[in-house]
Amino acid sequence: MSSEKTTLPAHVVIREVGLRDGLQSIATILPTAKKLEWIRDAHAVGMREIEVGSFVPARLLPQLADTAELLAYAKTLPDLFASVLVPNLKGAERAIEGGADLLLVPLSASHVHSLANLRKTPDEVVQEVTRIRAARDAAGSKTLIEGGVGTAFGCTLQGRVEPVEVLRLMQALLDAGADRVSLADTVGYADPKMVRDLFEQALRIAGDRFWCGHFHDTRGLAMANVYAALELGVARFDASLAGIGGCPHAPGASGNASTEDLAYMLASMGLTTGIDMQGLLALRAKVAEWLSAETLHGTLWRAGLPKTFAAA
Repeated sequence: MSSEKTTLPAHVVIREVGLRDGLQSIATILPTAKKLEWIRDAHAVGMREIEVGSFVPARLLPQLADTAELLAYAKTLPDLFASVLVPNLKGAERAIEGGADLLLVPLSASHVHSLANLRKTPDEVVQEVTRIRAARDAAGSKTLIEGGVGTAFGCTLQGRVEPVEVLRLMQALLDAGADRVSLADTVGYADPKMVRDLFEQALRIAGDRFWCGHFHDTRGLAMANVYAALELGVARFDASLAGIGGCPHAPGASGNASTEDLAYMLASMGLTTGIDMQGLLALRAKVAEWLSAETLHGTLWRAGLPKTFAAA
């Protein structure tokens, strides 16, 4: 074992994705007023990056039909970095028009999952990013483009996904004009060693253009996987309040990393997030009431904060 002391990032950003990744995966359609309240409260407790929705046809995901309204509201909140997911050029044009700070284009390294989820091959998604970059530049927009490589550690439909293919596609996204890239364990297959091995190589390729780690807690390893990435210097992670979320084309992939559990772990370790834990737990309780018919996840809400807890 190495005896080298690991220096963890002093400040870590949690990007809340419950309003998109979470809500798209459950039956409950949350009223727009409740979503606006969620954004407002999340901002009030210190969250500064929120994925507010996705520009996809309402007939496909009626849960996210009000994304334009949510984005417009998010833009009124000071220092809030608002992102949206877009599957294609049409969605990207709406994100650019709405003044999104960042648009995320999902790419699945699993060819089988890519066809099921986006009806495109991974390389066709790369070509779409080229068109999105051209449209962004032509519009004179400052919206950042993030290429997110999903199923980076395996796929419930395809099985094994070769790391060399993940890295090839990540490089291709950068070459196509993506400003940022990220890696996602869409189906919860990763373990800390897998994270270390793949993220080390990804960071060598992308450097400071590597943006985010996205982990699912499907098999109880999300926090361990976050820690493995932290040790490499990764300082931004996606998470979803109450651990809601998954992927409709990845059977069994329910449960993103829980925002409140992740925020607690980081704060307990002395890393700053800017998030007020008591306020976050209060928001979690509110969202749990709104989603009372759904299966929620996470563990901190059961036990509460320890008496010894002091936020960094």
